[in-house]
Amino acid sequence: MSAVEFSRPFRIDTLGDGDRAVEIAAEPAERAALVVRFGLLSLDALSATATLRREGERVFAEGRIRAVVAQPCVATGEPVPSTVDEAFTLRFVPEGEGGEEEIELDAEDCDVVDYAGGSIDLGEAVAETMMLSLDPFPRSAGADAVLREAGVLSEDEVVSGPFAALKALKDKLG
Repeated sequence: MSAVEFSRPFRIDTLGDGDRAVEIAAEPAERAALVVRFGLLSLDALSATATLRREGERVFAEGRIRAVVAQPCVATGEPVPSTVDEAFTLRFVPEGEGGEEEIELDAEDCDVVDYAGGSIDLGEAVAETMMLSLDPFPRSAGADAVLREAGVLSEDEVVSGPFAALKALKDKLG
């Protein structure tokens, strides 16, 4: 396993009985490494404030992630700036305790993060949560024109190329 770019470990045996407020922020070298890992164009800021609470071997983290990001447009490759300001709730559980069973989640449920050894890594969890909050298909202002030029009129309509032939066959059969 490769080294984690933004690691902020907290030993669970030092968390105590009550809530513990923490703040973390990625340094420039950490942000540069995350840019490479996640395929971003830039990551100008990444920070989080959180309250950690231990319940036995489980640790709950509630807080807020803030980030300033630029992603490449899916059509043009141009920078698409984005600001992340998201609340999060995480539950850290000992490795293997999370289970493989599928469960229905409510809005109040939190993401489960496995940990090994005696510490959780809030930095890694924050980096992953930030990435999951970004648009998976970012588009720049010129994206529609590039897509039209490539033969895509809309998300569902294609006018040329192999997908147009597949659409015509589907229409004929359907």
